Amino acid sequence: MPVAIITGASKGLGRALAGALAARGWDLVLDARTTEVLRETAAELEAHGTRVTAVSGDVTDAGHRTELVAAAEKLGGVDLLVSNASALGAEPLVRLDALPLEGLRRALEVNVVAALGLVQEALPLLRASESGTVITVSSDAAAEAYGTWGGYGASKAALDQLAAVLGEEEPGLRVWAVDPGDMATDLYAAAVPDDDDPRPAPAGVVPAFLRLLDERPASGRYAALSLLVEGR
Repeated sequence: MPVAIITGASKGLGRALAGALAARGWDLVLDARTTEVLRETAAELEAHGTRVTAVSGDVTDAGHRTELVAAAEKLGGVDLLVSNASALGAEPLVRLDALPLEGLRRALEVNVVAALGLVQEALPLLRASESGTVITVSSDAAAEAYGTWGGYGASKAALDQLAAVLGEEEPGLRVWAVDPGDMATDLYAAAVPDDDDPRPAPAGVVPAFLRLLDERPASGRYAALSLLVEGR
């Protein structure tokens, strides 16, 4: 069975994608900081008959990243690495003139540095896979200028660039930066708590990720909405 590592997998998009892959028979290594919620997620996904390893911890911890890759190797390797764990930099979001620099550093460490560190750790196993794939979860804030989203958007723009360069440097892999679009997640609620407008559930964009895995287009940046529209 193929093996995926998914960070930020206890809820939201990470959990929804993990569920879809488990339904397809993937073995999974799941990461999140909240141990109990992660264990509950893993137990639910095991009902699909796949092997699920829950490894709680902080992706900025190099030892934790090593543990994630070691867990995947025990399951057979790494075919897919999904960098979904994210930090906002400030909760709720604030303008750049009020953005705490420590918050910005945290966003960069989680969204960029840790993502690259995990790729570096997993690269030997990804290269050994017949379908080695890296997915970095991006945001429209990486490409558009939205007030109060500057720190988070800057971190996602940096992640997009790393993904683009990785795709050039590793032609044997597929490297996709995917903008999932607006979703009803805890992250968005923490970012803009006063916004009560309805947003789609993360499960609604999972088919876009599955389409990428099925069709395996060239490495690059993709918008989930475009993939869903084109796939109709």
